[in-house]
Amino acid sequence: MKIYATDREGKLHEIEGREGWTIMEMLRDAGLPVAAECGGACACATCQVYVEDGWYEKMNPPADMETDMLDMALGVQPNSRLSCQLVCSEELDGIKVTLAPE
Repeated sequence: MKIYATDREGKLHEIEGREGWTIMEMLRDAGLPVAAECGGACACATCQVYVEDGWYEKMNPPADMETDMLDMALGVQPNSRLSCQLVCSEELDGIKVTLAPE
């Protein structure tokens, strides 16, 4: 599966996703500056991304724990998600995300 990620400078990166891994892991492994301070435990919101081009509506809504973390994050937009909570799957093939500001 493919993930299209725009970094904070506006450069687009095409990343190969791995089934069952999180988008956060794929972004980090690709060398993008995702802090992911909690390591994917949904406890910090430092892996926030903006989900682009109608993909947000195609996903399951965020769980309460993710919503709580986003409530404390900076720069939250209506299409914000925590990339540690987005698991790579065929349904997300081609997803487009933008890294949120630090």
